[in-house]
Amino acid sequence: MTRNLVLSATMLLTGCFATAQQPAATPESVPAQTQVTPDAQEKPLPDVRELLLAVEKNQKTIEAQQKDYTYHVHQEEQDLDGKGNVKKMSVTDAESLTISGVRVNRIVARNGKPLTDDEKKKEDEHLNKEVAKAHARQEKAQDKGKDTDSRGDETISASRILELGSFTHPRREMLDGRPTIIVDYAGDPKAKTHNASEGVIRDLVGTVWIDEADETMVRGEGHFLNDFKIGGGLIADVHKGAGFSFRAQKVNGEVWLPAQLDGQGNIRVLLFAGINGRIHLVTSDYRKFRATSRILGSNGVIGPDGQPAPDQSAPTSTPDQSAPPKPDETPKP
Repeated sequence: MTRNLVLSATMLLTGCFATAQQPAATPESVPAQTQVTPDAQEKPLPDVRELLLAVEKNQKTIEAQQKDYTYHVHQEEQDLDGKGNVKKMSVTDAESLTISGVRVNRIVARNGKPLTDDEKKKEDEHLNKEVAKAHARQEKAQDKGKDTDSRGDETISASRILELGSFTHPRREMLDGRPTIIVDYAGDPKAKTHNASEGVIRDLVGTVWIDEADETMVRGEGHFLNDFKIGGGLIADVHKGAGFSFRAQKVNGEVWLPAQLDGQGNIRVLLFAGINGRIHLVTSDYRKFRATSRILGSNGVIGPDGQPAPDQSAPTSTPDQSAPPKPDETPKP
């Protein structure tokens, strides 16, 4: 729940651009950043407004590409006491995949222990309900003529975000060997909002990195200037100073997928699920699959490399045979 809120805030900052996404840096490493080449320095910077609108336009294509991929999600949460000491830590491992057009994370282990058969059954039932609810939200929003993301959450257009704050100080730098446009964002405290989500955008300050060639956001960071509540605090209660950062990486030279997300602060979701501390999430083991329409079983076994071992008897999806095999999977003559 906490991770979903941080992801939502990240997407809201950029008008629901990709989250919330080769060869590239490993999830644990810091993206390489160097000075731009002389040729790139001479190239005029793009108009910020036009660039943001292009990123928004590309989002549907990016989401469609992401549906064919699944990857492992490793999440660590640390709850802190009043002195800043860790009083509780939890670890969750999951598989991220798309089911009937909805992106979900299927938990396979908690604190290093694979789910039991009963826990796997409950997790499958939970995700099937989650997919159904997402479809219901999409239909409800469509009836009202509103746009949503794949989970049925209402999106905020880039043009509207430009009315809630300002993007300034554009500059070009190399990120992982690719020209990237960096822009700072600051919400306008005087801007009028129409809903709680817009209030979140107005109270944010941060920086976004946009891949110039692909016109997609590949990195972002920000923090909240004020306390804010959604649904009177029943849905979310975020305290001033809570912040987040995330980055994406390009996989197989064709799609941007999430690589890492970090959050810190005092955040509570739905009154009971929250954190007063830090959250760290990394993704790995990117595979090109075509997801089935419903959740199937998984053995949930964590292999020696820290990744869930495949369940040959009950796969969650069918591999795309067009994807290049891994070195240890190369067919033998």
